[in-house]
Amino acid sequence: MRYLIGTLLIVSLVVGASSNTRAASPDPRLRAALKQAIESADSFANRFDAEVWLMDMSNRLRDRIPDPGQRLRLLRLVHSEAQRAGLEPEWVLAVIHVESRFNRFAISAAGARGLMQIMPFWLEEIGHPEDNLFHAQTNLRLGCAILRYYLDQEHGDLARALARYNGSLGSNRYPGRVFKALATHWFAQ
Repeated sequence: MRYLIGTLLIVSLVVGASSNTRAASPDPRLRAALKQAIESADSFANRFDAEVWLMDMSNRLRDRIPDPGQRLRLLRLVHSEAQRAGLEPEWVLAVIHVESRFNRFAISAAGARGLMQIMPFWLEEIGHPEDNLFHAQTNLRLGCAILRYYLDQEHGDLARALARYNGSLGSNRYPGRVFKALATHWFAQ
């Protein structure tokens, strides 16, 4: 049940983050949540849990990121940022899978950047225009904060939160893609 709720949370956040556009004025509460996330400084309960999770997820990510050191660094960041935001790390992996296919230099047609496809205007909105959305930790911190915000706004409904993250509230297409990635690639068994 924890993973299902977590998965729904990730799906909701991703939908909102991917399609955040400058057309509408950003929600001031979301701006505050992002500012707090970027300004705040081990996410595993113990070493055994860390080794098991990192080995499992590293094997799943091998096709996308061949270098084992690079894979483990990214997985540690994903786990840390997900836990910091109160999200399941597997949800974040599923969002990244759909958003950027683990290409940290990805740029969408709308201009969203990085692993979790964050719109650049957010850096200006939170007073950090010098930050780099291609920097994995910055991108993950903002993406997780956005997803968490939308999950809270949708009272724990991950599908709706994911739709908001993608900017497609009312459509199940994006949340369905994230849930499929979660089920086929990232769900811990």
